[in-house]
Amino acid sequence: MTREPRSPGRHFLQIPGPTPVPERVLAAMSRQMLDHRGLEFQQLGRRVLSGIKSLFKTQSHVIIYPSSGTGAWEAALTNTLSPGDKVLMCETGQFAVLWAAMAARLGLETEVIPTDWRIGADANLIEKALKADKGHKIKAVCVVHNETSTGCLTRVDEVRKALDALQHPALLMTDSISGLVCADLRHDEWGIDVTVSGSQKGMMLPPGLSFTAISAKALEASKKAGLRTSYFSWSDMLANNSNGFFPYTPATGLLYGLAEAIDMIHEEGLENVFVRHERLAEATRRAVAAWGFETQCREAKYYSPAVTTVIMPDGHNADAYRKIVLDNFNMSLGTGLNRLAGKAFRIGHLGDTNELTVLGALTGVEMGFELAGVPYKKGGVQAAMSYIAETAEQAKAVAA
Repeated sequence: MTREPRSPGRHFLQIPGPTPVPERVLAAMSRQMLDHRGLEFQQLGRRVLSGIKSLFKTQSHVIIYPSSGTGAWEAALTNTLSPGDKVLMCETGQFAVLWAAMAARLGLETEVIPTDWRIGADANLIEKALKADKGHKIKAVCVVHNETSTGCLTRVDEVRKALDALQHPALLMTDSISGLVCADLRHDEWGIDVTVSGSQKGMMLPPGLSFTAISAKALEASKKAGLRTSYFSWSDMLANNSNGFFPYTPATGLLYGLAEAIDMIHEEGLENVFVRHERLAEATRRAVAAWGFETQCREAKYYSPAVTTVIMPDGHNADAYRKIVLDNFNMSLGTGLNRLAGKAFRIGHLGDTNELTVLGALTGVEMGFELAGVPYKKGGVQAAMSYIAETAEQAKAVAA
C-alpha cells in the first residue's frame, strides 16, 4: 500500500465546520463509558441540559439529540406540524434549500421566498407574505440564522417583529447550526419558538450532537401535531430529561466534551466570544477587499461572524484553487455549494480560533492565489494584520 507523504505541522482546517476540537475537549471525551442509567451519568446529564440553556439565552427546554443538525431540523418540523400544513421559508442558501426540501418530503406545503443568495432572510418580504396570508394558513416561518454556504446572517429579531406587527400566529423556527456561540442569539427575547443547532461548529465539538430549544408555544403545538415522530419525539425526551436521563443510549463521550465546551465558553465570556468572532470576521473581509475580490454577502447588515464566502474571478475554478492550497500548504478551505460550486470558496473563522490562526489561514489563501495564477492585488494579509493590531487594545478592554 502506497502512503501519501506526511505533511508536517498541524492541518489548517478552515472550513466552516466541523471545526478543530480544543485539547481540553478531546481530553474530557477520553474517558471510560458510564452506566447511562446510573447516578454519575445523571449528574452529567443535568449539568449539560442546564448549561446549554445559557448559550441559547433561554429559560425553556433545550433537547440534546445524538444526531446531526439535520435531525434537529426534522424534530422541529415533525413535533409541531401536521400533514398539509403550510410553512414559509426563505431561500438564503444551500441549507435553506435543504430544509425546505425536507419539509416537502415530510408532507408539508412550502412557500419559498427566493433571494440571490447574497443576503440573509429579508424581514420585509416575510412580512409581505404573512400579510397576504389572510386565513393564517402559514403555520411556521423557518429561517436560517447563519447561512453557512453564503456567509450571510439573518436578523432573526427583525423576523419576529414582522410576525408581531401583523399579530400572525405562525411559529418562528430558526436554524442556528453555525450561528450558535458565533453570533448573538436570544431565543427567549426574540420570541423564537424552535431554535436548532449542532455540536460541530461554534460549540467546538465533533459532529454527533444536535440541540433544539423550544418555547412554551412550540411545546403546546406539539400536543396537537399530526406528523409522526419516534426517535425525535419531544415528549419522550422531556420525560427523561427531567431526571437528567435520555430515552435511549446517549452519546456519553460527546456529552463529556459538551460539558467541557460549555465551561470554556463561560470562562471566556459568551459576549466576549461574540466580539472575537466579529473581529476575526472583519479582518478576513478586509483581506478579501484588499485582494480585490467580492464576498458573496453584499450587505454589511448581513455579514456573518462565522464564515466568509469569497467569489472567484471569472475563468478560475474555486475547487482547483482549493486543491492547490491543500496540496501545498496543508489547509482545507470550504467548497462552494450548489449554485456556488466551483465559483466560490469559504473561509471558516469560527469556534476555537484566534488572531494567529486566522492570519495563518489568510496567508495560505494569498500564497494559493500566487501558485494558482489567480489575479489578485497584494496586501490582503497586511490589511488583516493592521486591523487586528489596531484593535488589539480595544479587544482586551472589552474582554476585561
